[in-house]
Amino acid sequence: MDLKKKYWQWILLLLISMIWGSSFILMKKGLRSYSSVHVASLRLFIAWLIFLPVTLARLRKIRRQHWQWLIISGIIGNLIPANLFTLAQTHIDSSLAGILNSLTPLFTLIIGLLFFRSHVLLVNILGLLLGLAGAAGLIYDHSVDLAHQANLYGLFIVLATVLYGINVNILKYKLADLDGITLVASIFFIIGPLAGLTLLFTGFPEVIREQGIIWHDMGYIVLLSLLGSVIAVTLFNILLKYISAIFASSVTYIIPVFAILWGVADGESLSADQILWIFVIFTGVYLVNKQKLVQV
Repeated sequence: MDLKKKYWQWILLLLISMIWGSSFILMKKGLRSYSSVHVASLRLFIAWLIFLPVTLARLRKIRRQHWQWLIISGIIGNLIPANLFTLAQTHIDSSLAGILNSLTPLFTLIIGLLFFRSHVLLVNILGLLLGLAGAAGLIYDHSVDLAHQANLYGLFIVLATVLYGINVNILKYKLADLDGITLVASIFFIIGPLAGLTLLFTGFPEVIREQGIIWHDMGYIVLLSLLGSVIAVTLFNILLKYISAIFASSVTYIIPVFAILWGVADGESLSADQILWIFVIFTGVYLVNKQKLVQV
């Protein structure tokens, strides 16, 4: 796989979108039996366990100047957003979460311009707005009731997208010399023990003693960790070495497409309006990557 070639970049972007598109429903399933903080912490702790052998083998690649940025990236790009998303989904549904998640490329652009000296073209900004409109339109058309879900919990996801925007720029500009696997393994090496302590001090052992392990819902959390945190985050960081920060973050525009397609596979119909919104999304993502976006 040569990620310098555009078609491989698109294939990987679509694969990441498909995986992250399943994360919202997996979180929802896990929340049936476990609290939001436990779902988020289990997700990160399991990923830490999976990555631990890799991390120990690659620690020598990490230099002193990397650690401060790895700590920041781990906390604001993974630990805090994981908790914000699960907390928000105790009061809003997956569709609204998907709409709000689509703000990530916008914040990636704004933060990159303000703090990382990035530059974009007018056509890229047009693509950004088209992608956002397409994602919002697609999910709104899919019967999300915004009027009855307008509550403060949605702001938790907005805050998470701001943190994602900061994190993508940090990964692109401050940690670009680390390979994708070492980068992700090191981040989980930092936040995994914090997630473990969170489980310990928020009563998770007592929950297990009282109700035992509810295996089917725990299985969804394990899948969430393996797919959403281990595989997708690793692929994302590998891809980010070859594309712009904004193009990479536009994965959040494509996630709702796969959410709709999962529904079609389960017997739901696909309307003409939905096909139109999907076309708008991919047109926007294409324009975002029309020319090289980011220059230092």
